[in-house]
Amino acid sequence: MKKVVLKFGLISGVIISTLTAIVVPLCMNGTIDMTDGQVIGYTMMALAYIAVFLGIRSYRDQNNGGTITFGRAFKVGILITLVTCAVYVIGWEIVYWGFIPDFGDKYAAFALEKMKADGATPAALAKAQAEMERFKVLYRNPLFNVGMTFLEIFPVGLIVTLVSAAILRKKTPNAPVVATA
Repeated sequence: MKKVVLKFGLISGVIISTLTAIVVPLCMNGTIDMTDGQVIGYTMMALAYIAVFLGIRSYRDQNNGGTITFGRAFKVGILITLVTCAVYVIGWEIVYWGFIPDFGDKYAAFALEKMKADGATPAALAKAQAEMERFKVLYRNPLFNVGMTFLEIFPVGLIVTLVSAAILRKKTPNAPVVATA
């Protein structure tokens, strides 16, 4: 199981980390609108997590004789998800601290501008500004940053794991095909 988990987890993690390293700077410099960047980001996560489905299927078909229970499929999938999350968090920490340490400032400015454009009251803007300032301070703490980054991607992986385990569970192996004359 370890080989399958590492293989598919690393593939998924590298995919999402690489795409993030490309898309986030494009959002920061205005090439991609930050609102679109959020949709693109979660779409990238969902696509990268296809590796969970493929990993569970590979384990079932190649290592488990064509059968797998929901529980075992969930275990394989959640371990792939955790490897993916670890790679993603490491990748984000490198991108954040090395290339865009002002991400919090830019995101806060974007969020406040969006609120203004949507007609927020001055009181709501002041409250959001204070919350953003608190968040920026917290986000500069590496442990908080790691935790938030993990919580950003893990729920998507959990959902994909649950759906994949439900789809791929199989109690009996495929019956061999017998040729008839």
